Amino acid sequence: MKNIGNTKKNKKNMRKDYITMAVVLVIAAVLLFVFPQKASSVLTISRNYLVELVLVLPAVMIIIGLFSVWIPDQMVVKYMGHASGAKGIILSLVLGMLPTGPLYIAFPMAAALIKKGAKRSNIIIFISAWACIKLPQELIEIQFLGIKFTFLRLGLTIVFVIIMGIIIEKLIEFTDKKNIKAGRS
Repeated sequence: MKNIGNTKKNKKNMRKDYITMAVVLVIAAVLLFVFPQKASSVLTISRNYLVELVLVLPAVMIIIGLFSVWIPDQMVVKYMGHASGAKGIILSLVLGMLPTGPLYIAFPMAAALIKKGAKRSNIIIFISAWACIKLPQELIEIQFLGIKFTFLRLGLTIVFVIIMGIIIEKLIEFTDKKNIKAGRS
């Protein structure tokens, strides 16, 4: 019985995805019609991103598959779950800081972590760290902007990424409780 509910929910989500994609394509077509001089550069950039996705995404999916099979759910719950506390925050920061790939790689990884029981705030911290903090880039930043500036920016970024993760998690929990009280799922 639970499978039927999930299937309906998945179909509804797929429908929303298709509608969103259609809306984006219509907006893009309208913009290209209004600004035809931009069509060449838009199509070139879109093609380049598509090629990058086709080359990178299969490897990411294989890594996510291996992660799903090799890393037990209990380990994710222990180190990044609701009871992980400061160690979960630190691990999320470190996992987000180390990779140097594009941000869209972080999203399937974050989805896999959520499915295995990671806390939402830790996922927000992971994605934000991936977007804002890269160790190799920090070294270059030190060379151009100085160590004082880099450490100040890095410290403030870490503090605000953690605060943002906690606030977003609380907002999601509040919204979920409100929806449950209203009878929505």
